[in-house]
Amino acid sequence: MKIIGTTNTVSSQDEINSRFLLPGEFFFGGSKCQIHTLLGSCIAITLWHPKLKIGGMCHFVLPSRRNSNEIFPAGYDYDGSYCDEVMMLFEREALQRGTNLKDYVAKIFGGSNMLSNSTLHEDASIGTQNTKAAVNHLAERGVSLLIAHVGEKGHRRIAFDLETGDVWVKHASLQKFIPDKL
Repeated sequence: MKIIGTTNTVSSQDEINSRFLLPGEFFFGGSKCQIHTLLGSCIAITLWHPKLKIGGMCHFVLPSRRNSNEIFPAGYDYDGSYCDEVMMLFEREALQRGTNLKDYVAKIFGGSNMLSNSTLHEDASIGTQNTKAAVNHLAERGVSLLIAHVGEKGHRRIAFDLETGDVWVKHASLQKFIPDKL
């Protein structure tokens, strides 16, 4: 699992530290940082501590890779590709900073249906399953969910500003491809 890094400061007061997350990546840091990603059926969870202006974002791909009855063993190497494991990464980062996840506010994005002609029932789509996993894991930990910009068809580009807690979203619908007639 690739953790992009954690930071609380940057070298210059005027300099904005920018990070781009790929699927399965996770970043947690301090103010003067913006985190970006591009989403389809994946989910980005942003967590922000309004008083300390710290927080993080993940870009997970699937709800879980294990049975829900399994317990993470000591020393387990969490993988940011899975919602249940990325929540453990968020908990670890919060504890390292002397905070509790209940002190943070969350926003979730993504969970799109990326198949324009799918015959799957909406509840069976991976985007819907990812959305449910994110909402459930946040609720289990008592984290307030402020915004959920999820579902529909298409992709989202998001940018999360750790100084303000603001998240900018640009949603683009799936475009139908019509091949040229021969």
